[in-house]
Amino acid sequence: MPRIAVVLLNLGGPDTLTAVKPFLFNMFSDWAILRMPKVPRYILAKLISTLRNKKAKGIYARMGGGSPLLQNTKTQAAALEAVLKESGMDAKVFVCMRYWHPMSAEVSAEVNAFAPDRIVLLPLYPQYSTTTTQSSFRDWHKTWAGANYPVTTTHMINSYQTDRSMIASFVDLAIPLVRKALGYGRPMLLLSAHGLPQSIIDAGDPYQVQVEQTAEAFATELKTQFGDVFDSIVCYQSRVGPKKWIDPATDHVIEKMAAEKRPLVVVPIAFVSDHSETLVELDQDYHDLAREHGAPYYGRVPSLACHPLFIDGLALKVYGAIQGV
Repeated sequence: MPRIAVVLLNLGGPDTLTAVKPFLFNMFSDWAILRMPKVPRYILAKLISTLRNKKAKGIYARMGGGSPLLQNTKTQAAALEAVLKESGMDAKVFVCMRYWHPMSAEVSAEVNAFAPDRIVLLPLYPQYSTTTTQSSFRDWHKTWAGANYPVTTTHMINSYQTDRSMIASFVDLAIPLVRKALGYGRPMLLLSAHGLPQSIIDAGDPYQVQVEQTAEAFATELKTQFGDVFDSIVCYQSRVGPKKWIDPATDHVIEKMAAEKRPLVVVPIAFVSDHSETLVELDQDYHDLAREHGAPYYGRVPSLACHPLFIDGLALKVYGAIQGV
């Protein structure tokens, strides 16, 4: 039986307030985020991480002084490893973050010490983007090759935007909130994903198309439970800077729908675990925005976390990768 190392790839987040600035620098010094030559990118990353440090610290302070993403991802890794082992697979699941610890240098050393026959790279980004999935893949391969570790068969799971298990998990988590929202009128479901600059999409990044595919699969499945009793719209959050970002913006949709007195249910359609975008932006800032503009109800569907269907779906993806399916 082959020995399998599964590497869960995620963005990462600062675990303390002092880690905020170096986390921001790591992110903005990545070519996938700032697409310019190395020297000006380094200078601009230094500038941005300095200018945004205070505001970002304030966000993480509202979460208790750091991001919970690492612990949340470790919990998902433990759940996935348990399912894989129960099936008889000789597997160990590792967590590798892109912009804060544990990053590829540390994790690749741990994977090498495990001496796997095969490696499965499994991003916790359901939709593929050059800014997330591709960046994480490139960083892993560069680090592994640079350390002169043995050449090991490596499987990459690119995306799973319409995975049936993931969609079923979202639907299961959404049902109680939709039922509650129906008591206030015809709900509007905001299927919210992290935004990207329009220029990245125009350059061929498939992220927006895949987000829309996730949203369509989710809405279709949810209507099999409720019928035609709600409306839905895909929207994008967390935009920063002066560039044009993909539309519509989640906060703008909230303002409009709240003014029309629509009950609102927000579904974090591109997030599989909680972090600043869900715990602060959706749960606090957008909640307050909805109430300020007159929404009779605002509810946020929980992130997938360790929902059994979601974890089982990840396990099936690992099996499929190993078997070449």
